[in-house]
Amino acid sequence: MKLVMAIIKPFKLDEVREALTSLGLQGLTVSEVKGFGRQKGQTEIYRGAEYSVSFLPKVKIEVAVSDEMAERAVEAIQKAANTGRIGDGKIFVVELAQAVRIRTGESNADAL
Repeated sequence: MKLVMAIIKPFKLDEVREALTSLGLQGLTVSEVKGFGRQKGQTEIYRGAEYSVSFLPKVKIEVAVSDEMAERAVEAIQKAANTGRIGDGKIFVVELAQAVRIRTGESNADAL
């Protein structure tokens, strides 16, 4: 099993969710996060004063998938989240040792 984590622009969330559900993935977790990378933040003007916003709003998506589904999930996220501009985000794939569904006690692939 793999845990696929993606940090994307917030306005791309619906497109990514639709892409993942079209693959048959049933559940995902979404968190609102802030961060910066190569964008180095941005400059804003408020009441005539210029100030720098170091951390930009992003969305973090986490989805647990089978080993066979991991590459397809990554491709779907990459296509759906791509704008071609800096700050599109990143995708991380990590090995998932165990998963347990709390309600039924099912474990590993059955819990997904």
